[in-house]
Amino acid sequence: MLESLSSHAARGIVATVPNPDTVSSAGPQGKLNGEITPELVREEMQRVLASREFRSSRRCQDFLRYVVENALQGHSEGLKERAIGIDVFGKPSSYDPSEDATVRVKAGEVRKRLSAYYHSGPSGTLAVIDLPLGSYAPEFRLPHEAPLPQPGREELPEAPRSLRRWRAYGLAGAAGLAACLALAMVWVHFRAPEPASELNKFWAPVFQERKPVSLCAAVVPVYSRMRQLAANQPARPEDFVLVPNQFVAAGDLNALLQVSETLARLHQPYRLRIGEAVSFRDLRSGPAVLVGYSYTRWQELSRGFRYFIDMDRLPIGILDNGQATDWTIATHPDDPTIKGDYAIVSRVFDPDTHNMLVEIAGITHYGTEAAGDFVSNATLMNEAFRAAPAGWQSKNVQVVLHVKIIGGSPSVPNVVATYFW
Repeated sequence: MLESLSSHAARGIVATVPNPDTVSSAGPQGKLNGEITPELVREEMQRVLASREFRSSRRCQDFLRYVVENALQGHSEGLKERAIGIDVFGKPSSYDPSEDATVRVKAGEVRKRLSAYYHSGPSGTLAVIDLPLGSYAPEFRLPHEAPLPQPGREELPEAPRSLRRWRAYGLAGAAGLAACLALAMVWVHFRAPEPASELNKFWAPVFQERKPVSLCAAVVPVYSRMRQLAANQPARPEDFVLVPNQFVAAGDLNALLQVSETLARLHQPYRLRIGEAVSFRDLRSGPAVLVGYSYTRWQELSRGFRYFIDMDRLPIGILDNGQATDWTIATHPDDPTIKGDYAIVSRVFDPDTHNMLVEIAGITHYGTEAAGDFVSNATLMNEAFRAAPAGWQSKNVQVVLHVKIIGGSPSVPNVVATYFW
C-alpha cells in the first residue's frame, strides 16, 4: 500500500492510383494532370517524417508511412480502421475497433502534426499530404493548387455592394467573437484542471509533493574497434575498447521523449539525468522515472517486485514471483531480427528512497519504447485499468506488456498482466 495536436489542411486529391508507377492529381474539374508522382510523394513524406513535428513520435511515423504507401499502391479502399490496427499497431485478429480507439486517436494526432508542419511554412515543399477528417486515405496536391471546394458549398452570385459592406461588418464582428472564444478556450485549456483520467490517476501519486521528477535514462555499453583488421584476420578481444556511459538506445531515447512530453503536458517540472549521472542521492531527493533496464544497476531496485526481468538465464524473460513464465524473447536482446518483446511498467513507493519510483523497462529497447508509449497514452491507460480494483491509484502497481516489432519499430503494446498491492 502506498504511504502516501486538427485544423484541416487544404483538401487535395485522393491518390487513386491505377498502377504504382503513376499518381495523377485531379483538379476541381476532375482532369488528370500527372504532375504528382509516387517519387514526389515519397520524397515529401520523408521530409515530413524527419520534421520536428513527426520525428519524436515513432507511432505517428509508422501510421503516416503505412497509409501513404497503401495509397500510392492503389489500396486506398483498404485503409480501414481494423486493417490499420492489425498491420500498424500489431492488434490481434480479434481486434474490435468499437472497443479500442487506438487507431482513431493516432489518426487525430497525425492530422494535428500534419497541420502544424504545413502551417510552419516549410521551405521546398514538394507536395501537400493531407489526412481528411473521417477517412484514413491520404490526399495529395501540389503546393500551388488551390483547395477543392467543400461539398455543398457552391459559389453564390455576388451580392449588391451595400449588402457586401454590411456582410463585411458582420464577418468582422464574427471574427472578433471567434477570437474571443479562441482565447477563452486557450485559457480554459491551460488553467482548468484536466479530468481524472486513468493516465492522471497513474501519475498523480508521483506529483503529490510537487517536487521535480528525476527523469533518468540508462546507457548501453558499446565496444569500439581500436584498429583496422587485415583481410581474413579474426577479431580478438584486445582489438576492442569499452566505451561506457555515452550511448543511449534508440528505443530508450524515444521513451524518454514521450515521458518528458507527458510531464510537460501535465505541468510537472523534471530534471534529466543520463547514465552514471544518476545517483542514489538523486533518487532520495524526489520522485524518479527510470527509463531503460538492461546492463544497469537499477534492476537491483526491483528484484523484490512480483514481476522482474531476468537477464541471467536463457531464454531471457520475465519472472513471476521468481518463477519462469512464457513471457520470453526467442533470441538475444541485440538481435536486429527480433519480432517481439516484453516490458514492465512499475509505479511503487520505494522504502529505501522514501519517494515514488516509476520504472519503464523492456527486455530490449523496443519494449522500453512501447512502455514509454503506454505511460503517455490516455487511451491505453483507460483500457489497462478499466477493471482495476477501486482505489488502485493509491496502491503500488505493475503492468506487464507485450509488443510486436514490425519493420524495426514496436507496435502498440498489449497488456498481459497487472498487479496491485
